[in-house]
Amino acid sequence: MAENSQKTASELFEFLDGLGISHTTKQHEPVFTVAESQSLRDLIPGGHTKNLFVKDKKDQYFVLTVEENAVVDLKSVHKTIGAASRVSFGRPEKMLEYLGVVPGSVTVFGAINDTDRQVTFVLDSGLLENELVNGHPLSNDQTTTIASTDLIRFLEATGHAPLVLKVSE
Repeated sequence: MAENSQKTASELFEFLDGLGISHTTKQHEPVFTVAESQSLRDLIPGGHTKNLFVKDKKDQYFVLTVEENAVVDLKSVHKTIGAASRVSFGRPEKMLEYLGVVPGSVTVFGAINDTDRQVTFVLDSGLLENELVNGHPLSNDQTTTIASTDLIRFLEATGHAPLVLKVSE
């Protein structure tokens, strides 16, 4: 395993700038759940995300990024995403190692820290119907907004070709 130097939000923004990806970020109180983040909806336009860090029995890791109110059936989603077995939540230590974040801060932007490409990123097709999408920029006290098409460009630039699938019910 290569030593990872975990990126900061500022380094993420520099990376986005280098790709020519327009982004805006709002500071707010730390939020750990979708319910806690509801008060931000009127302040931040676009689709808001829920991110699930999961693994299968062969220790293949996935981040499932869906619309905040979407329901994901963890008993059957493995069939859709190509996992070897039913999935369960990944351990916090692996989340920190691979994505550079802790529980409550899981984000698709964690791809910037997964330089060994240990994680497969899955974007729910319903989320991408939004022109703009929002996620935490490696910490849960900020929300960054980018175009949904730019989210795919970001992931590809980190070496992660995202799977775009219908994973929510």
